[in-house]
Amino acid sequence: MKTNYDAIIVGGGPAGSTAAILLAQAGWSVAVIEKYAFPRRKVCGECIAATNLALFDLLGIGLQFDALAGPELRSVGLCVGEEMLIADLPPFAEPSHPWGRVLGREHLDTLLLQRAAASSADVWQPWTVKHVSHSDNLRKTCHLVGRAADATATLSAPVLIAAHGSWETDPFTEQRHDLPHRESDLFAFKGTYRDACLAPGVLPVLAFPGGYGGMVLGDHDHLTLAFCIRRDALRTCRERSVGLPAALAAQAHVALSCAGVRHALADASLVAPWLAVGPIRPGIRSPWRYDGVFAIGNAAGEAHPILGEGISMAIQSAWMLCELLIPRRAELVAGRAADEVGRHYAARWRRSFTARIRVAALFAHIAMRPRATAALLALVRRWPGILTTSARLGAKVHRVVKTDGRPKRLVT
Repeated sequence: MKTNYDAIIVGGGPAGSTAAILLAQAGWSVAVIEKYAFPRRKVCGECIAATNLALFDLLGIGLQFDALAGPELRSVGLCVGEEMLIADLPPFAEPSHPWGRVLGREHLDTLLLQRAAASSADVWQPWTVKHVSHSDNLRKTCHLVGRAADATATLSAPVLIAAHGSWETDPFTEQRHDLPHRESDLFAFKGTYRDACLAPGVLPVLAFPGGYGGMVLGDHDHLTLAFCIRRDALRTCRERSVGLPAALAAQAHVALSCAGVRHALADASLVAPWLAVGPIRPGIRSPWRYDGVFAIGNAAGEAHPILGEGISMAIQSAWMLCELLIPRRAELVAGRAADEVGRHYAARWRRSFTARIRVAALFAHIAMRPRATAALLALVRRWPGILTTSARLGAKVHRVVKTDGRPKRLVT
């Protein structure tokens, strides 16, 4: 493989692969660096809003996605204590893709990264960025290590895009300081089950003391149960369930708090071991960074996963950035225009996603507090449409990039 590129993308998930496909299709030379071998499971609710499906068509994976994904998501629920209240999800305005779907990350990420490779992006996988340096001519240099003993490589490009997970070690920061532990830190868990009892197309949101989550029937008729729980609540779970692993202790707490979970899992069995990650710290980071790096997906900012908008923000932030990068390719390759493009991108990113992040934070803090949840439950009993309105507020039917044919500026 070559070592000099127009753009290097660190991270091969939905954000990184989307950017790689768009840039490569526009004639850029692109390298994608991904530390894990695919396919791989990942902690994620796996819900993909309808706003992304036309984008999948334009990225070239629409037919494959349709063949693999689970049933259309038409209903939303609130599962608290012994109750589960159901309401309609709002349809998206595009007649061809009115409803969201569910697809495991082991399938979605593989489809997108394979499409990036087919679009002529060079995929370095599994390789890890250990250090990034800047040369005098404004090119960024990534120093990589591979899985094999003594495997190293050095890649350079004028454009560097961070698309790595928010909880992973930041390869771009010279001074790395571990954040202090906080009782409010959130840990995320995911279990995948077969033979679960949940109606297709329903997306129940789970609210329980110290956390929140969701469950949904996805591809291969597998149920995904994903949730976040505070550090202090997790510690209490482990004290109450001595000898159980953290995931099972937390899952027992969720099932005890939500009858809907107990019912869904009564005759179910795990398909694969539980996954865990954390602490996750949702919030706005830096879409355009001090060191001249563009950030997309969770590297730019992360909403509480109670909304299930992480994949949407990943794909749409990548698309947004590429809309700005592609027409300025000659200037960027020459070491000019990065600051101007970066400021424009950061401003647009904040206009598009800040409200979504704040709404998710509000919903998450309500869900984790029993008194607030009790008040919400009383309202939803009387007006179930509150759930439909909440989905609208959470941007389930709002897309921040256009798809009226592939935008001309995204074509070579």
